[in-house]
Amino acid sequence: MGESFPEEFEVKFNQHDPLFVISVVSGMVGLPIWTLRKLDEMGIVSPERLGKKTRCYSPHQVKKLNYVCYLLQERKVNIGGIKVILEIDAGKGDSNG
Repeated sequence: MGESFPEEFEVKFNQHDPLFVISVVSGMVGLPIWTLRKLDEMGIVSPERLGKKTRCYSPHQVKKLNYVCYLLQERKVNIGGIKVILEIDAGKGDSNG
């Protein structure tokens, strides 16, 4: 139950590799699948596609979705407002280097 293994057996992965399907992400971040699809349609968080239909999210995108969920549920920001906030945040990152 409380097993631990030596560090050399840790699984390493790129934060931008698509690892999680939409149903798993929905449970992880607490947003319904229809909301995740809407966020994809609006270009807020656009997962990679496996085949034609399967959306697959990276750990980085899941982190971003946690922030989006916070803005939606805690700060009561609508999806349009979230898009603006994320664009402003991205602009700040660009100016810092």
